[in-house]
Amino acid sequence: MKLTDLRGILQYVPQFREKTFVISVDGAVVTGENFANMLTDIALLRSLNIRVVLVHGASAQIKELGIEQGVTPSNLDGSGVTDQATLKLALTAANRLSHEILEGLAANDLRAACTNAIIAHPMGILQAVDHLFTGKVERVDVEMCQTLLDHGIIPVFPPLGFDGDGKTYRVNSDSVAVEVAGALKAVKLIFITVYDGIPVRDRVIRQMPLADLETVLAMQKDDVCPEMLSKAVHAVTACKSGVPRVHVINGSVEEGLLAEVFTNEGVGTLIYANEFQQVRRAMKKDIRSILNLIKASVATEELVKRSRSSIERQLADYYIFEIDRNPVGCVALHLYPEQNKGELACLFVSPAHENQGIGRKLIQFVENKARELGLAELISLSTQAFTYFQSKGGFMEGSPEDLPPMRREKYEQSGRRSKVLVKKMKTGTTVPPS
Repeated sequence: MKLTDLRGILQYVPQFREKTFVISVDGAVVTGENFANMLTDIALLRSLNIRVVLVHGASAQIKELGIEQGVTPSNLDGSGVTDQATLKLALTAANRLSHEILEGLAANDLRAACTNAIIAHPMGILQAVDHLFTGKVERVDVEMCQTLLDHGIIPVFPPLGFDGDGKTYRVNSDSVAVEVAGALKAVKLIFITVYDGIPVRDRVIRQMPLADLETVLAMQKDDVCPEMLSKAVHAVTACKSGVPRVHVINGSVEEGLLAEVFTNEGVGTLIYANEFQQVRRAMKKDIRSILNLIKASVATEELVKRSRSSIERQLADYYIFEIDRNPVGCVALHLYPEQNKGELACLFVSPAHENQGIGRKLIQFVENKARELGLAELISLSTQAFTYFQSKGGFMEGSPEDLPPMRREKYEQSGRRSKVLVKKMKTGTTVPPS
């Protein structure tokens, strides 16, 4: 993402202004080479009046300290048994990391405070095993956090919790992040790790609704990368507790945080609890988005090149598929009234949103429009996606003779030798989007 292209960022600002992002950073990321750049990105978020809360882990540092001191930690991530020696390692590691984060934020002229706002109680005895100093989040001191945020101060949460007697417990940082995000009604929870996202069968999930991830965890749990299983499980918990969007990204990707937040494609995994999606008529402000969407397919000659002026002349024919007010697909319906035909054209879906049924929904949308207009036939031309139109859209292969005279003339002049696809319209029936 080019940071100089402020238009790409500013379109998101109204929906994120004064909203809360909880950013959970693994310990290995904090000591990584790119963390200083990430803090600069966080400074940009703050400059846009986005409220930021930071949670950090310490597993990598606990492991390193254990090696240095000749101590074998009883657990690293705060989900197993924490003995006295491991708690001591966790306290040292967490305090060092919190201090390092505060230093980095200060270098970016950001005020921050390490809090004791996580009230915890002992995990207790589970399956006859006493988890000793492992804690579970009981509640978050929301009033303290909101007071800090109202004064422009970034709350920093270590993977530690405190009870009413002043005892300290080792708490899993993923669970801390989820509890904080839910309590503060955050609009985003962003896990920053050393992985590119959540891999399933060695392939990183790019976008997935909550229900689908629940199915994966129930039916294919062994296919999820073991190191990212906790993130997947906690993403489900976060969405169920009211966090609309959970992101998992690689902390070593330069400008990755901004690219994940301010672009449609993102760089990691997005899990969403719900989505606002609609097909709407394109407006003049959408012309740039349409050109950007189809640019790659024009370069590969999958779609014919369209100029800004040609789209503007026929703007009433174009429609946009939006998710959360972001254009992710487009289609056009060009009319030939004399022949009572319409042409389904410029069908495209962003690669980041493929395999989600959006293309089929756009085809069905155009079909329904054609029926509303009383058209007898839909045509479409394709050089590479004709099998998709046949299998998913029910089109049949036709010939240039099926084209209206004006369209046939353009077809012959283009020299593209596209396949002509035809679908008869049955009037009086509307196909619901799948």
